[in-house]
Formats: sequence, structure tokens, C-alpha cells
Amino acid sequence: MQWACPKVTGASRATPGTCVGLLAIGCLLVTVAVEVLAQDEGPFFGRRRRPAPSYDNERVVYDGRFAFVRLRYGGSDGGFWREPPWAHDYPRAERHFMRILEELTFLRPHREASNILTLDDPELSNYPIAYMSEPGFWSMNEDETTALRNYLHKGGFLIFDDFRGAHWQNFEARMREVLPEGRLVELDATHPIFHSFFEIDSLDFVQFYERNDRPLFYGMYEDNDPQKRLLLVANYNNDIGEYWEFSDTGYVPIDLSNEAYKLGVNYVMYAMTH
Repeated sequence: MQWACPKVTGASRATPGTCVGLLAIGCLLVTVAVEVLAQDEGPFFGRRRRPAPSYDNERVVYDGRFAFVRLRYGGSDGGFWREPPWAHDYPRAERHFMRILEELTFLRPHREASNILTLDDPELSNYPIAYMSEPGFWSMNEDETTALRNYLHKGGFLIFDDFRGAHWQNFEARMREVLPEGRLVELDATHPIFHSFFEIDSLDFVQFYERNDRPLFYGMYEDNDPQKRLLLVANYNNDIGEYWEFSDTGYVPIDLSNEAYKLGVNYVMYAMTH
């Protein structure tokens, strides 16, 4: 992936009028590092020791502004790091990402608050984009399946992140329940989603975990028609949320965090304009 000026063809792109380069995000990350939570004792060990956050009251009063939505699904509510799989990287990932989105675009998102919504929450229809972590553990009932199907048909966009290996089977099975006729297809670097803000010309992404699996990017088109909009993007063998979460710690190189932020910004810009 190479840095380039964002394409600016009109106000609908919601992009700044000037080129945003590597130095801009690098400087911003330094600011984030100073301002954001300082109580962690390390990227993993501090996370183990601090109490699990509360998820029940995480909701933004709707006012028309962009707000991050994390989807809460059933299944295991414990396990890894004493938190449910859907909550991995919460809340630091979304807080950091919203700061980046605010600095680089004309969106004015809620920066210090976000939403945790179930798949059948009526409030979900107020928000055009929703994020799901660890879809390898995703489960849902009939009402949730219907609600998520309706969300996609009405114009919603889903980002699936943080799954790998055999987790694909569960993700694919759940998507078959939501959209029985839908087909998941691998996306390459020519797809418009990778050029909606930053010019991302290569998908040779360095994944967070030290594995040999190559990160892959999948999507599903409306009516399975490549000329129509994407309904979702799935970061398989990948975890961009982990880069967002630890971008202020020094645990991960800034250039790799930048790549993850570029992907996230592009996803949002694509979804907001299609």
C-alpha cells in the first residue's frame, strides 16, 4: 500500500481539501498516545489485570452524527481475556479510530462514546455501518437473523474483523442464514473500496498475529451483482482492530497501524457514499 492524495471529486466524498500524508497520521498517533488511557501496564498484561469493562450502557443518544456501532451477539460471554469475543479491542479500538476519522475527514463523529447494539436492536437502523469482532464465535436467533437481513437490504454495511483459520466456517454459515442467496467473493486491490479515500494499491497487509496465513478480504454484493454496492467487507486472517487498539502503545510499528487505519477510513468512506 502506498500513500497518495485522497481522490477528491466532490463534497460527497467528505474528504479534506488537502493531501493527507504519512506524517499527518504519525503526528496524530503521537497525540493519541499522550491523551488516551495511560493506565495500561502493557498491551497484553495490563489488559489482563484491569477489570473487564461494562458493556450494558454503551450507547450514544442519536443526533444524526456518525457513531461507531459494535455488534453484540450471543454465544460465549467469557473466554479470551475475560471478555466476550464480540468485545475484543473495546473500547480503545473504536475510540482511536474515531479520532483518526475526525482528523482526516469532514465527518464529525462521536469521539469518546460509541454504541454496542444487538443485531435486532431497532436503533441499528439509525446507523449506516456496524462492526463485528470475532465472527468465528457469532451466533444468533431467528429474530436477529431477520433483523440483520433487513439492515443490509435497507442500505446497511457490515465490517467483519478478527477471525482466522477454521473460524471461516462459522462466519460463512451465519452469512448463509442471513442472506441464503448471497455469495462471498474475494476482493482484490482494484475494488473501489480500496480507493474511496486512500489509494491502496496492494493488499499485502502484514497481519497482527505471527502466522503464515495470508490476510484476505471478502465481500458480498447486493443481488450478487459486482456493478452494485458491497454489503460487507470481511477481514479474514486479519485483525485491524488490534492495530487500532494498540496504536498508542509502541507495541506495534506506526506504519502498520497506519495501514489498518487506512483500511478502516476507506471502508467508512465507501459505505457512506454507496
